[in-house]
Amino acid sequence: MSANPAKEIEVFAPREVPLGGPRAMKVRRTLPSRGRSLIGAWCFVDHYGPDDVTQDRPGMVVAPHPHIGLQTVSWLFAGAIEHRDSIGSHAVVRPGELNLMTAGFGISHSEVSTPETTVLHGVQLWVALPKGRAQMNPDFARYAASPVPVAGGQVTVFLGELSWLDEDAATHTQSSPVPTQTPLLGAQIDLDAGASLHLTSDAAFEHGVLVDTGSVTVNGQVVQAGELAFLPSGADSMVIDTPEKARILVLGGPPFGEEILMWWNFVGRSQSEIEQARARWEKESNGVAPQRFGQVRGGMERIPAPALPGVNLKPRK
Repeated sequence: MSANPAKEIEVFAPREVPLGGPRAMKVRRTLPSRGRSLIGAWCFVDHYGPDDVTQDRPGMVVAPHPHIGLQTVSWLFAGAIEHRDSIGSHAVVRPGELNLMTAGFGISHSEVSTPETTVLHGVQLWVALPKGRAQMNPDFARYAASPVPVAGGQVTVFLGELSWLDEDAATHTQSSPVPTQTPLLGAQIDLDAGASLHLTSDAAFEHGVLVDTGSVTVNGQVVQAGELAFLPSGADSMVIDTPEKARILVLGGPPFGEEILMWWNFVGRSQSEIEQARARWEKESNGVAPQRFGQVRGGMERIPAPALPGVNLKPRK
């Protein structure tokens, strides 16, 4: 097996952005970053917490807002979030449970941390839908993933399949039953201090390693807490080492191979598609009978769409 040398690994530092309006909580965004828009079909990585939400802090309060052309993946390490959407889904997102919302042609939803939450900590991820599925019907799926012990830690796969070698070089695999629209990998790995884990990765995949806590080396490249490492396709092995207790997310998929436009909460293929989605959201918010994005129950006011920039959106790939 071969491993990507450290010189081929790019490391992206997070930038802090507000999420959810005037009293927004702060999140750390590593994807998209300058020079990297996608890792497989993964097109958005927001990382937040651990935040103490007991001291007159709002936690997560994201009022109803629209999406097209993507899937959202909610994954928590601590706390709980109440999800409501316009196709009638009502769920509480908890640690270790995948919540996968498919926007397709159009959906709207809200996300609010629950009153009993004291510490909020997790990630919000987006997956771009391929052209042939970008207009699919909206959907919502849940999956309680089970952690599997490994030497020096545990692995929890919430999307796709992940394999690793044990101390005797035997291969072990964990997979998720949740169907995806493109090949994807999403997994949480918890490691004890001094642990080393040898992953056998799909050479057709490019991978991202987001470090939540601790510091790790990925094929010899140091990656600090909050950073995202990008590994290009072509290697069939990834070695994760850590001198301290650490938690990481491993994301992956084959290169997406399509240009997309990303603006606000939309993923599209053309300027007109984005403009039409924005206009439709504003019309529905102003009292036009909902036909595309629907209504989210719960009594919260919709988030109005921002103004489009005065220039055409730049394609990402």
